[in-house]
Amino acid sequence: MKTNYSLQTFKGDFFGGLTAGIVALPLALAFGVSSGFGPVAGLYGAIAVGLFAALFGGTSTQISGPTGPMTVIFAAALVSFPDNAPAVLGVVFLAGLFQIVMGYLKIGVFVRYIPYPVISGFMSGIGVIIILLQLHPMLGAPGVGSPLEAVLTLPQSLSTFSTASLFLTFFTMAVVFFTPPKISRSIPSPLLALVGGTIIALVLKLPVETIGHIPSGLPEISLPWFPIELLPKIVPMALALSVLGAIDALLTSVVADSLTKTRHNSNKELLGQGLGNIAASLIGGLPGAGATMRTVVNIKAGGTTRASGIVHSLFLLAILLGLGRLAAHIPLPVLAGILMKVGIDILDYRLLRMVKRIPRQDLTVMLTVFAITVFIDLIVAVGVGITLASLMITYRISRQADIEVTSVLSEEWHQDLEKSLEEETDHGIRTLSISGAFFFGTTAKMQEQISKLIGTKVVIINCFNVPFMDLSGYYALSEMIDRLKAEKIKPIVVVPEGIGIRRQMMEMGYGDLLGPDGIHTDFNDALHLAWEYLEDR
Repeated sequence: MKTNYSLQTFKGDFFGGLTAGIVALPLALAFGVSSGFGPVAGLYGAIAVGLFAALFGGTSTQISGPTGPMTVIFAAALVSFPDNAPAVLGVVFLAGLFQIVMGYLKIGVFVRYIPYPVISGFMSGIGVIIILLQLHPMLGAPGVGSPLEAVLTLPQSLSTFSTASLFLTFFTMAVVFFTPPKISRSIPSPLLALVGGTIIALVLKLPVETIGHIPSGLPEISLPWFPIELLPKIVPMALALSVLGAIDALLTSVVADSLTKTRHNSNKELLGQGLGNIAASLIGGLPGAGATMRTVVNIKAGGTTRASGIVHSLFLLAILLGLGRLAAHIPLPVLAGILMKVGIDILDYRLLRMVKRIPRQDLTVMLTVFAITVFIDLIVAVGVGITLASLMITYRISRQADIEVTSVLSEEWHQDLEKSLEEETDHGIRTLSISGAFFFGTTAKMQEQISKLIGTKVVIINCFNVPFMDLSGYYALSEMIDRLKAEKIKPIVVVPEGIGIRRQMMEMGYGDLLGPDGIHTDFNDALHLAWEYLEDR
């Protein structure tokens, strides 16, 4: 938790966690029912995984709990071990243990190398899934389990729609979309919509579906003892559950980073997720992972620290201890309206606005991941996206390969000049030289160099030996420039001539970011400009 924690921060965390908890409540109950273990098991899992992941995880704004992919494997375990609850919970226990081991082995860092088009397609796909799954509750029809089913059964729901449900959904959306910022800063608009919509439904006695009865009472704690002869069958399922949960959680961490402009600790996050799943297995709960939708709800409602995740779990615990009677009256169309706003907000408008200007290969990856995320499977989408991006980047690198024999390497004079330049100006001017392809695999290294540049006056980012840049490279460079400017450091970029990097930069808005004199194709020109800027200061 931040050392400068304030009342305003707590207010955001409280409302963020509370709103996320309200959204998580029906989802946890639904996952519990669909798994076959009972609705209260979903609630137990949401409390345990959510609390331990918030306390010990590495993503400050992440909300964890039962998710669709995790519930599917848990249901498969229930089928494999019928009438053997200890064996089923043993799968969850071992999965949590495996996640802790993965964290200690530092496997989580590999998620940082997921290309931006994959993340973009995944985020936009999640947004569309949220919207499609809320269409039926909005119309007053029973909820469906998949986006494809939502599309196929939509005509039937349209023919029998409920006017009361539509009214409540549109009222909720009007509140969350049009509440003035002055009000929403004090009370988040989703919470206003939730309370207002519930009161309207109760006062007018509208015939709409509500969350309904919620089980109460604390769970019993017990170790999931199972016969040792079942271990060969349990271990593979636990491994699958642990890997799926790790991917699910770390992808959500990446989404949270994108929304909050922060950076998570992947290995610490795996530790928190593992402890959460072990805790869930001890109280008979469903396994869980980082939940993208609930995390976005938390962030949008004001959550900024791990306290929001703790509030989310405490709210669900309060439901178990007796507040379920109040939450039972919340109309499902009101939740649908809130989630519609979440789905619309999570779409990656940053990339969509430049869809005609980004490299075609990156667009292909993004659209492929988007389609598979919406209509097939989230985890499959990421796997296919990473594979496709890797194949394309390998192809582009091979096209750029060139062998040239010269008596003196062309870059040596640059290195000597840069060294003497830094010494003569007392590091007032520094150069950051990038050689080779600047793509998603090298952006993380570039971000690590920023701290070394703090305190200088001018930075020449020398991309003269960069044969090409992909979308992740362009975004990483723009973020670096933003950070340098925030530190009052003048950035100047040098790019090679004739291979399209300068043109692509101008199309993507680098002219406005760097100014008319910020991009050069000649190192000497950039050097003279740096000297002039230093002398003017």
